[in-house]
Amino acid sequence: MVDLRRSLAAILATAMIAPLAACGDDPKPSFAEPAAVASGPSGGPVPESTTVAEPVALTITPAKDKKNVPISAEIGLKVSGGEVTSVTLTDAAGKKVAGDFREDGSAWVPGKPLKAKQKYAAEVVATGKDGTTTKQTTAFTTMSQPGRTTDTGLYLFDDHTYGVAMPVVVEFDPGIKKKDRAAVQKRLFVEITPAQPGTWSWTPSGTQAYYRAPEYWQTGTQIKVRAALAGLPTGDGIYGDKDRSATAKIGRSFEMKVDNKTKKMTVVRDGKTIKTMPVSLGKKSTPSSSGTMVVMQKMAQTVFDTTDTDGADGYRTEIEYAQRLTWSGQYIHSAPWSTGDQGRRNVSHGCVNVSPTNARWLFDKTLVGDPITVAGTGDKLEYGNGWTPWDLSWEEFAKGSALEVPANLG
Repeated sequence: MVDLRRSLAAILATAMIAPLAACGDDPKPSFAEPAAVASGPSGGPVPESTTVAEPVALTITPAKDKKNVPISAEIGLKVSGGEVTSVTLTDAAGKKVAGDFREDGSAWVPGKPLKAKQKYAAEVVATGKDGTTTKQTTAFTTMSQPGRTTDTGLYLFDDHTYGVAMPVVVEFDPGIKKKDRAAVQKRLFVEITPAQPGTWSWTPSGTQAYYRAPEYWQTGTQIKVRAALAGLPTGDGIYGDKDRSATAKIGRSFEMKVDNKTKKMTVVRDGKTIKTMPVSLGKKSTPSSSGTMVVMQKMAQTVFDTTDTDGADGYRTEIEYAQRLTWSGQYIHSAPWSTGDQGRRNVSHGCVNVSPTNARWLFDKTLVGDPITVAGTGDKLEYGNGWTPWDLSWEEFAKGSALEVPANLG
């Protein structure tokens, strides 16, 4: 097994789009004879009943003159008898802060973190059903920079193209406790084009949150994500370190399926089998994991070094065309020393061994985010050991959400 150091990468950018309202058809004109007008007691027409419009009631947060507000603050909105039509947030210099409404209208979210130890003023206007308006204002001061932070990472890069199984992965160190996950999850924004349903789900340790759909992404899908975590309380007096965002695209469908019984890999592109190749998997003492994994990293050349973890059984070997599948060190890679065993017996330390020619062929065609399913090894993939959201059924995956998932989502 090999455990190379991981790197976190994130690029800041954001885009939040409010849903569009649908328009209805105009009613068809009527050519029927007009009905007779009913008469009242005095012979005049019966007066039409009138309804009094419910007055607009509006409450906003943060409360007026509140201090030590986190820089992740949103303008909370509670309205009855109408709807909020505008929110204006300005800093101490009078400069407007960009932002947008949550889809459910419960809050207005600044497009970027607020500044520490700064005063802000908000004006909210709500319009009633009869056209009358009401206005509420508040002013608050943000807290200073926190002393303790949660280190976060976003495994998605701007302008990159990924495989159809690429989950949105946000990482947390230390992990987020169950009681704090709902508040954190509410600050993870994803926009999928064309629209495909999806949800977040947490690993048991709370160190990773995955976002995926019930099925693999459609080819050509665009994914926009903002992990709006800077200054967000993450529990136990700790706050998120940064806002992270990225916009990426999903490429063609490319799946690898490995069967331990036949010792073969079948490669399927856009629904058609394009190649099969012999493999050698992990030997009995170091079995390969069975389950659905995702290509996480690609290295044309690297060194596998297990001498610091495996003692006398450790080794240090130069490797070509390595594609990481798990954090514990399972890869697809070139293994010229085992070509005679490939297709016949398992001799690896857990990796998927292929010939140099086949390793180069795969390396040239795969994308980070391409799925690989290994079956029949007798060793089950540990959830969270790599990007493993596809190793669960949709029903099981949705159970890991800290927020309610609509029953009909999948």
